Amino acid sequence: MQAARRIPGVRRQLLRLGSRRSLPVAFPGPTRPGLALRPYASESRQAVVDKSESLSSDASTREKAAKGESNSFAVGMFKGQLITDQVFPYPNVLNEEQTQFLKELVGPVARFFEEVNNPAKNDTLEQVEETTLRGLKELGAFGLQVPTELGGMGLCNTQYARLAEIVGMHDLGVSVTLGAHQSIGFKGILLFGTKAQKEKYLPKVASGEALAAFCLTEPSSGSDAASIRSSAEPSPCGKYYILNGTKLWISNGGLADIFTVFARTPVTDAATGAVKQKITAFVVERSFGGVTSGPAEKKMGIKASNTTEVHFDGVRVPVENVLGEVGSGFKVAVHILNNGRFGMAATLAGTMKAIIAKAVEHAANRTQFGDKIHNFGLIQEKLARMAMLQYVTESVAYMVSANMDRGYTEFQIEAAISKIFSSESAWKVTDECIQVMGGMGFMKEPGIERVLRDTRIFRIFEGTNDILRLFVALQGCMGKGKELSGLGNALKNPFGNVGLLVGEAGKQLRRRAGLGSGLSLGGIVHPELSRSGDLAVKALEQFATVVEASLIKHKKAIVNEQFLLQRIADGAIDLYTMVVVLSRASRSLSEGQPSAQHERMLCDTWCIEAATRIRETMTALESDPQQKELFRNFKGISKALVERGGVVTSNPLGV
Repeated sequence: MQAARRIPGVRRQLLRLGSRRSLPVAFPGPTRPGLALRPYASESRQAVVDKSESLSSDASTREKAAKGESNSFAVGMFKGQLITDQVFPYPNVLNEEQTQFLKELVGPVARFFEEVNNPAKNDTLEQVEETTLRGLKELGAFGLQVPTELGGMGLCNTQYARLAEIVGMHDLGVSVTLGAHQSIGFKGILLFGTKAQKEKYLPKVASGEALAAFCLTEPSSGSDAASIRSSAEPSPCGKYYILNGTKLWISNGGLADIFTVFARTPVTDAATGAVKQKITAFVVERSFGGVTSGPAEKKMGIKASNTTEVHFDGVRVPVENVLGEVGSGFKVAVHILNNGRFGMAATLAGTMKAIIAKAVEHAANRTQFGDKIHNFGLIQEKLARMAMLQYVTESVAYMVSANMDRGYTEFQIEAAISKIFSSESAWKVTDECIQVMGGMGFMKEPGIERVLRDTRIFRIFEGTNDILRLFVALQGCMGKGKELSGLGNALKNPFGNVGLLVGEAGKQLRRRAGLGSGLSLGGIVHPELSRSGDLAVKALEQFATVVEASLIKHKKAIVNEQFLLQRIADGAIDLYTMVVVLSRASRSLSEGQPSAQHERMLCDTWCIEAATRIRETMTALESDPQQKELFRNFKGISKALVERGGVVTSNPLGV
């Protein structure tokens, strides 16, 4: 295995790095006397050497497993269905061997970030220190999910999430560098690459010999990815494409040697002979020529990560470097982004964990008005809410990663929810930490201000939260829309579809009469959480009623009702997170875990507040005439601002 062949390189790296503390490590061959060696890289690499290759094959089998019908709770909740397959019990997908392997990785990775990486210095330098990059390469951190036979660690999604969480605890600039490389940079090769493409590129990116970048955004296309203008024209000889275009704000853009690039290509319709421009994905090497990068961007946060424009001028891309099918580039891009979003949630769960520790330390030691400030109600509520957001984020991250590892293919809504929720929660938690710490939190030395700057980007990149909210709502409504269409067809032949019509009519009548649909989480959630389980079921019924009524009213035009869709999405996020924490807390209570009662409080508190939000929002959408007035006012105020070029009102002093 290539991992084994790299062990001597690990030893040389550790000899160069030295150590602040003496920790005995055994290496093959003689060592120079008097040198204290760092253990993290050797332990990490040795774990790969010892790991059975069966793990990666098991993961591959799970990923290829296809389910005949949707088992997605998120899809079902839009239809008023309580589908528990993917959410109860809380999944534990790692076998004994995978768990042991992960344990062998966690310690070395955590120690590396504690002893070697300096996030404040990276931020000041606006780049990741070379010492850190070399160490990460020796740890195998650049190829966490690359199969072992191609030089990677062969981790499943859940194992990857755990390591991403550790990185997120320490340095989001490094996290973005690693994530841009493997979560999206070369993820397309893993998902869609041919055998030849994988064998050619994956060993290079896994070792860190070559960095990867994902090139989608352009000056004229941000969230509207379908509007990209970069073009790739087939050569007359048919052996390559001529790629031209500029990509904007590309993470690792100035460092990468391998790019996943999306460009428009002419595609001939086999049936009609018409030629249409469709997006195609390519694997592009900097060495092809014609690939240049602009200067590193000056950014608000994640300064250590490299962000540049990337220009492609007459680049000759061999036809064998098409990723996926010609014309299927949009599908490739969507799958890459969907596949990587759980990693962001795991990363930010780690960030919040570290930030909460800072807030707690300050609250436990700061004395004001003759008492420690953690004894004051306002501080207690802040800390409790911070803990709640972290718990929900972490629960969602590992729920999504586990379902991906179990082979479920329908997790798009859940993945989008994980990204939205985690990015907004991390901002809130970090902001509240500064508030708890007061003036000290505002100072540079504690490092909280750096994390606040870093977290801001997560609500923007890899799909802005605004667009993802529309995605969550519309994707969910699409499933319900198909169901309603099916009922419409059934009405055309009522005698042949009596069972379907009677069953559906009964559910709708019970919901509208406030009698409930007969759904229950009894016997599924732990008895101590039965009240919260009832809240979740009631919230689901209220949510589904509004979704159905909205589709009946607006039909296909619902795509233009963004005020409505945003509120439906927020309801979906609250509902999904309720069920996820119910599942996790139920497992902890059933297993008698030490934190079980603490988790019960976190779960109950979250469910009470989330259910209240859903009830109030759905009631307003369903029957409050002031909602329409609000929407009209939002539109009118915005229009006036645009026409005026800013604030419309004059100064109250009149001068």
